[in-house]
Amino acid sequence: MENTVILGCAHPISEYTGRERMASYPSGQRDLTVNQLAQPSGVRIPHSPHMSHTLVQVATQLAREAGELVVAARTGHVEVAKTKSSTVDVVTAVDQESEELLFSRLATLRPGDGFLGEEGKSRESTTGITWVVDPIDGTVNFLYNIPHYAVSIAAVTGEPQPGSWSVEAGAIFNPATGEMFSAAKGEGAFLGERRLRIAEPPALDLALLATGFAYSSAMRSEQARVMAHLLPEVRDIRRFGTASLDLAAVAAGRVDVYYERTLMPWDHAAGEILVTEAGGVIEGFEGLAPGREGLFAGHPDIVSQLKARIIELKGDTLLSSVPGWGLS
Repeated sequence: MENTVILGCAHPISEYTGRERMASYPSGQRDLTVNQLAQPSGVRIPHSPHMSHTLVQVATQLAREAGELVVAARTGHVEVAKTKSSTVDVVTAVDQESEELLFSRLATLRPGDGFLGEEGKSRESTTGITWVVDPIDGTVNFLYNIPHYAVSIAAVTGEPQPGSWSVEAGAIFNPATGEMFSAAKGEGAFLGERRLRIAEPPALDLALLATGFAYSSAMRSEQARVMAHLLPEVRDIRRFGTASLDLAAVAAGRVDVYYERTLMPWDHAAGEILVTEAGGVIEGFEGLAPGREGLFAGHPDIVSQLKARIIELKGDTLLSSVPGWGLS
């Protein structure tokens, strides 16, 4: 049974300050109190196993808090607050409320750490650690009450950009199902207390492939072209609508490989460490950081096969080279 984190979103932040409440982590690793989770402002800490334990506890704790807020809000009417890159790229008020909660709670628990959130919240780091946050990954699923969306939180060191960062810890929480995925550098990936391992690599024609599509209609047409070629060449294709949970599915062996383009840092930061700690790789096209131009996740053998085939299909054309493709 999954251990639970006691700090919940139902109480104001002031009620937690100074209290010795216990947070939990997979069995075999010691518990830390909330006071121990706090980081003094302006202190830079080198990587250590203890740091990773602390960061993953913060990530799981706050993912659960935000998830409780999100799933409670879904019992009522949900409205679109605004759109971003296109009319189908939506933001709800709950996305904004979830990000505000995470921004505020991290300022209390981890003063000095940076923050990079999908909905625009940001803060520079004075500790060398930045939290990369998607307050609701899979907003369209959330809007339609499809129970496949997540709060995704990762702690990274270095510049908070793919290719420059080192992901130290992450958590992905689906509040609709209660599944909590977590990972810390060097400590493995977990679903609750169950340690995760990627699937053994099948031949490409027996691989279950997960993917996603952009919001730009021009980019969708290109993605559909590539997938139309791939569909008869793999076992099948799954499109779940939540990148972070796609990556968690790779880590859990629920799909064999994942590939997507036009991803943003918050879409895959936490998922990256889940996959790598479960024995997989995260790669981009040759010479490019994984993410915007393309991200592959899975066993290195199947990733290599899939990447080679997509290059054969000229699916690695730079987004900036075709009008409309650079939009997500």
